[in-house]
This record gives sequence, C-alpha cells and structure tokens, in this order.
Amino acid sequence: MNNFCTLFNSLYLSRGLAMYRSLEKCARDFHLYIFAFDDECYDTLRRLQLAKATIISLSDFEDEQLLAIKPTRTAGEYCWTCTPSIILYSIRKFGLSNCTYLDADLFFYADPTVLIEEAKGASVIITPHRYTPMYEDSESGGTYCVQFVYFKNSPEGMAVLEWWRVACIEWCYNRREPGRFGDQKYLDVWTTMFTGVHVLEHLGGGVAPWNVQQYDFDRKIGQIWGKELASQQLFPVIFYHFHALKYAEKNSFTLAGGNLISDNDIEFLYKPYIGALKNSGLEIGSISCSLKFHETHEIPRIRKSLRRMFNLYILGKFREYYHQSYFLR
Repeated sequence: MNNFCTLFNSLYLSRGLAMYRSLEKCARDFHLYIFAFDDECYDTLRRLQLAKATIISLSDFEDEQLLAIKPTRTAGEYCWTCTPSIILYSIRKFGLSNCTYLDADLFFYADPTVLIEEAKGASVIITPHRYTPMYEDSESGGTYCVQFVYFKNSPEGMAVLEWWRVACIEWCYNRREPGRFGDQKYLDVWTTMFTGVHVLEHLGGGVAPWNVQQYDFDRKIGQIWGKELASQQLFPVIFYHFHALKYAEKNSFTLAGGNLISDNDIEFLYKPYIGALKNSGLEIGSISCSLKFHETHEIPRIRKSLRRMFNLYILGKFREYYHQSYFLR
C-alpha cells in the first residue's frame, strides 16, 4: 500500500478534498493521513467520513518542540516547518513502511505508484522543479520541490527525515538566504549528504506552472498525455501542482501567478481541476453551509464596470481572472 500525508487548514479545504478525490479515482491502493490545521477543517473532514483517510488534529500532532517555535513563525511558515514532522508522525504513530508527503494543491490524473516504483527500492524520492528557462530559480528557490517527497521506513530514509525535521525546527522562514528557503532549499544537499536518495525522472511527476511551457497535452484512451516539446518524448501525466491558483470573487480564479498558461494547459489540466474544486465545494457545503473553505481575492472595479462584468460573465475572462463557467462549458 502507498501511504500519503498532507496538511492544510480550512482555507485549503476544497483543494485538499479535490486532491483526495483524485487519488480515490486514480490510485489502486492507498491511504491518506490528513493533518487538519484548524478546528473547522478537522470537524468538516471528520463529518465527510472519507473512507481512505485518517484525520489528525493539531492537538494530537503538535509536540513540545513545535509548540515552542510556533509563535516565531507565520501560519504559512509553520505549515512548512511541520512538513517533515507530519511524515515522521505518520510513520511512527501508524507503523507505516513508507509515507509520501503531498502538497494539498496537487491533483492526480493517474496512479502515482509508477513514481515510487521508478525508485527501485530507494529510501527517499525527491522531485526536481524542471524550470522553464525563463523561470529558472534553482539558486535561491531550490532545485527540488517539496510537493511529492517519499520516505521509506528504513535507516537511510529515517536519517534524512530526522535531519530535515531538526533543520526546519531550527530555521524555516519565507525568505531567501544562502542555502536556505523555507523547508525546500534543504533538499538540495540530500543527494550528496545521504545515501538512498532518488531524483525522480518521470516527467509526469511534477508538471507545474514553472515548467508547463515545455509540454503539450492530449487525451488518449482516457489518459492525459504530455509531450516534451524539445525531445518529443511522450509521458502520462501523473499529477499537476496547482501552485498560485487562487480563488477570486464572483466564482472566479486566477491560474498561475505570473507564469504563462496556454489554452492547451487549460483544456487538459485546468478544466478537470476547476470541475473538481466545484464538486468539492458542493460536498463541503452539504456538511456546512457557513464554512469559508477558500480565500477570495477582490477583482478591481468588477462591481462598477459593465464592460468588465460582460467580459467576466459572458466571455468568461477578464484580464487574469477566469470565471468558473469558462472551465465548465
């Protein structure tokens, strides 16, 4: 069985639920340990009764070391700080042979087992950013992305995980310093400091806004396939990382921050995800009609401009804002 863990609060609840449902659809045999970072998130997840998930509250998870440094971190920095700790907790508490950390804004299009099998028994798997040259950020942001990080419960795997936890408790901030950035830059040294670390080669593991410009996509036999433009190599898309996708008012979204997203990306990657977010919202709403389960960014002057409203509601897009209907047509 593949064991996964993730963490999020109520403002990421629809994303986290969409990720779980995508695993439920694609993965043959899995269990997801969800660390709920506020009470509303915990209560809602418990009421959803997710068959292949275990919900863990902050009060059950936090230890003295984490509680001691919690006041020194922002909410986001504290989540980053806790990443290695939730993996370690899952392995020790539930006696797991392996556990893979997943960012809550991942969405699966195929079974991730192929990614773990590629490592052929390695104790740790890390995924490179594979930046498009115009977005290259390895020097300060890190060569590898904390999005899908696998650990085997072995001496090699635990050595890396315990080192990472100590490092994040000592320093984990949303600023860039030589050799440090959040929980992520630490991964750069693992291949030289430790044995048993595998760098994922499968292009379908880690498609994201900072590298999607290198690929085209199509659907064949019920599967989303990517093609690397430079090599013409075909690969099944396993997951996409919806980093920088934000909810906006009027049932709208911004998609990828300053990264270029094509119509092809929207058709094969973003449309299924927006549909999944809509379904997650309906599912959460059936449990709690008052819970705020995502952020809502303001669209400038949308209430005062007929032209902007026409573009958004009728054409489906105003500047970087896409209406939900644009994806569901």
